[in-house]
Amino acid sequence: MKVSAFLPAVCGLGFLLLLLNAAGVESRQVQGGYHWYTMFMFGDSFVDTGNLPKTARRSALSRQWHYPYGTFNGGRGGNPLGRFSNYLVQSDIIAQMLGRLEAPPAYKRTMKHYCDQSGMTFAVGGSGVYQVPDNLPTLAKQIYNFKRLINDGSITKWHLADSVALVAVSGNDYAHASNSSDVSSMIGLIRNVTDGIAVNVKRLQKLGVKKVMVNNLHPVGCTPWLSRANNYTVCDARANMAASFHNTYLTESLSKTKNVHILDLNTAFTKIVNHAPPEGSSKLSKRFEHKLTPCCESFDPEGYCGQLGNNSKKLYSVCTNPEQYFYWDSVHPTQAGWEAVMKQLHKPMLHFLTQNRHH
Repeated sequence: MKVSAFLPAVCGLGFLLLLLNAAGVESRQVQGGYHWYTMFMFGDSFVDTGNLPKTARRSALSRQWHYPYGTFNGGRGGNPLGRFSNYLVQSDIIAQMLGRLEAPPAYKRTMKHYCDQSGMTFAVGGSGVYQVPDNLPTLAKQIYNFKRLINDGSITKWHLADSVALVAVSGNDYAHASNSSDVSSMIGLIRNVTDGIAVNVKRLQKLGVKKVMVNNLHPVGCTPWLSRANNYTVCDARANMAASFHNTYLTESLSKTKNVHILDLNTAFTKIVNHAPPEGSSKLSKRFEHKLTPCCESFDPEGYCGQLGNNSKKLYSVCTNPEQYFYWDSVHPTQAGWEAVMKQLHKPMLHFLTQNRHH
């Protein structure tokens, strides 16, 4: 499967579908029994499909365009795709569950005044609700870009007629405040972040998005970034508690908003990576030989997967069997990891998308 930066070949198909729709033909009833939704992705690296700059020189923020990212496709070699994984990410797996081959094209890599029939990805790796380092576009800025394309006609009423958005906010707002020992300040930040997510969800709905899915926060204390200090044997309980606070407040903030579904990443991740899984989840836990250890590991705790030193010396190691690892690098799951997570959330997601849908 090859991910194209631009999809000019589909323009003709998109135009044909628009003509069929204008003629009263139900173009949304698709082949294979799937109902094709137009998808819009917002947030961070869990769903980014290539919005960060593609540079010749790799760095922590451009590593997804360089080896070994994107180069392990079921044991076959490939090319870096601008995704933070060994191949596909969460948005791709959701798109496949809805009958697509992959997630919608990245906003930054799409031709002007064009929106693919599958939608568009506005998410940017490293982003958050608030301004994070490197001047990355916040969630609000991504939605502003979305609004601008609606205003100039690039995103049409047809795109919005059966649209679904995914909002992924995975902890970047907290990563830079992790050294704080003031619990009340941290809780205040968590409340602000979750309230900010809710405000932006409502903005998406006002702009015409029909249904919105929102990731809750996975057990961040189990990421290799935080479990490395204990040789990848124990999760960081304090970080996982903060994730629980986030999820409680997120549920509260969205409780009165209709047509919103929370994707429970926390439970799905925990059933896999927790070393004391709840009853009934042992099969999921045994799916991966390596639950906390990353496939691609930097030699330096402050380094990153894919980092090179002098004379292009590799400052990392990479496994040969990523399908046996839940985590790809210090914070991101492998494609197999995402498949295992979304398999658990597939049924409730489809129930949400199909309820109250008019043909």
